[in-house]
Formats: sequence, structure tokens, C-alpha cells
Amino acid sequence: MRILIADDDRVSLRLLETDLQKWGHEVLGVANGIATWEAMQKEDAPGLAIVDWMMPGLDGVEICRRARRRSPARPLYIILLTARSGPEDLVHALDAGADDYVTKPFDPAELRARVGVGVRVAQLQRDLAGRDAELEKALAHVDELHGILPICSYCKRVRSDADSWHRIEEYVSAHSAARFSHGVCPECLETVIKPQLEELRRRPKG
Repeated sequence: MRILIADDDRVSLRLLETDLQKWGHEVLGVANGIATWEAMQKEDAPGLAIVDWMMPGLDGVEICRRARRRSPARPLYIILLTARSGPEDLVHALDAGADDYVTKPFDPAELRARVGVGVRVAQLQRDLAGRDAELEKALAHVDELHGILPICSYCKRVRSDADSWHRIEEYVSAHSAARFSHGVCPECLETVIKPQLEELRRRPKG
């Protein structure tokens, strides 16, 4: 997976980059909060970000807040990286919108496990977002018939909202994605078509 990492400490940034690439991930590294936020705005932004708490420009907590306020929200899993380890710091980070929290200096095994969880969640979020987009696209092409349809008991025409009458297949075609293929049902074949054919055969020729 493509992962955004943000840390103004060049050594920490390099360590993160080396470990993530070793674990098979593609890495986009930035060194300040402004660059982090700009990277998150792009159409091809990574679905997972590891962000240092203390950075120039924008700190990690503010980036979390902005990411969660985006409209429409984009799927983004954020791991906040910091030297702070107090319970109140953890609560503050999670309240701001961080999905996970890793303290520095980080243990590579712990980080790999947390990144693994983030990758699974980020992929699930993207899959769901893709399905939602497909569903919205499909619904945009479908007009649903609902309510009560006034229909003539004799000719079976349907009355529209404009108080005009239409053949039922014309009305349904205009208000839904359905299309009609005409045929003859078995009952009509026996009660209508066959009697008509029999009548034609009985007529005198000439």
C-alpha cells in the first residue's frame, strides 16, 4: 500500500521510510505539516498516513482535525507518532481524529503490526467507498415508480401527473429503466388469438 509519512526529524523520517519499504509498501515522505496537508488533498492521496505530532506549520493533531472535517470525507487511516506517552495525550490524539497512536522511539515490530491493521482498515474503507460510488451512479440512472398509479379499468391506460392518459408500457418506460418486449401469454393465446384465427379460417374465400 502507498503510505504517507510526515516527520520533520530527518533521521526518524528515514527510519520510517526504510522499514515501510522493507515491508513492501510504497512511501511518500514529507517534512512539515503544510506539506502533509497538501498531500492529503490530492486525488491520489494515500489511504494511510503516519504523522508526527510536533511539526512546523501544522502539528499532527491539527492535521487529524482537518482530515476529519473534510467534506465529503475521504477514507484515511491516521497513525499519530509522538514522544508523548501520557494517558491524557492518548485521549487528546484520539479525540482529534487519530485512528492509532505510536510512541517514539518506536519498536519496529509494534509499528509493523499497527501498520498492518491500518492497511486492512484503509483497504476496507476504500472498497466500501468504491461500492458506494457505484451504487450512487446506478441510482442516478434509475427512476423508481412508487405510490398509487391511476389506471383505467377498461383500456388499462395510466394517468400521469399532467392528467393525461398513456399506454402503460409508455408510462413505465418513461419513469423507470424497464423496457418492454411484447409477447402473448398462454391465457390470451387460448381466449383471444386462437378464436380469431379460427374465425379467419371459417370466413369464405373469394
